[in-house]
Amino acid sequence: MKKDLLGIHALTAQDIEHVLETASGFKGVLERDIKKVPTLRGKTMVNLFFEPSTRTRMSFELAGKRLSMDVANVSIAASSVVKGESLLDTIRTMEAYGADIVVIRHSSSGVPHILSGGVDASIVNAGDGFNEHPTQALLDLFTIRQHKGRLEGLTVAIVGDIAHSRVAKSNIYAMGKLGMKIRLIGPPTLIPSGMKLLPGVEIFHRMEEGLRGADVIMQLRIQTERQDGGYFPSIHEYADLYILNNRRLAMAKPDAIVMHPGPLNRGVEISSDVADGESSVILDQVQNGVAVRMAVLYLLAGGWASSGTQAAQERFPS
Repeated sequence: MKKDLLGIHALTAQDIEHVLETASGFKGVLERDIKKVPTLRGKTMVNLFFEPSTRTRMSFELAGKRLSMDVANVSIAASSVVKGESLLDTIRTMEAYGADIVVIRHSSSGVPHILSGGVDASIVNAGDGFNEHPTQALLDLFTIRQHKGRLEGLTVAIVGDIAHSRVAKSNIYAMGKLGMKIRLIGPPTLIPSGMKLLPGVEIFHRMEEGLRGADVIMQLRIQTERQDGGYFPSIHEYADLYILNNRRLAMAKPDAIVMHPGPLNRGVEISSDVADGESSVILDQVQNGVAVRMAVLYLLAGGWASSGTQAAQERFPS
């Protein structure tokens, strides 16, 4: 991750650890009364989202503003893209206005990768099709380490629509690099068979087997907007088999944590008593997203040679 952040797949374990350490420093900044620092003053970030988003878009916007960046949010419906302008020309126009970093979410896999070769601005992948969502995986890892104190050796159960989830793919890549054990749980139609060839991955089709002894449970939303056929008989039957409720949560370790990238479909993949219960760290994920995305913006803007937490603390002393 020198110019762009396009996916976890291209990062090393050391790269991931460096982002997490840098985010730890910014987490400290966000815990102060005054949460804004001048480190990226004069830099400009553009949010370009072709798909709906609440958490990711707001998180990037807050991250940029906390770093004193100029932040522009582009409405796709009001942009020249609807007039037929190519996406590359749109990005080049933003670059001519002084954009240093462009954060893009797109429904087609690979779009950020194509754009990165055509512009000098840094491109951050905020989700492309069902390919990857790298900053979500980074904030998930940050949250796990916050609550567990470590990553290596932990057993993580990822439950649901693995086939269409960019969140799942980025997490699987990252967790495999960091020596974590990954259990994918869901119906056979929603777990590609090739996943079992990835480092650290086991596949389960029954919740009762896959959750046993897990340290972390990550529930995923059914990606109906990306599905082109019937992958299960009904939402009701899916919920019967794969919803995380207190009975199933009890199969994991007593101190297991529950995660969800959002948005939640209560009553489908997770019950309200679990989502709002003591094991849930879902709101911690949301909060940690700002610190992690601050770290990503900082590193892409030239801070890659810094030394993580120590560098951030020295630069922004209490």
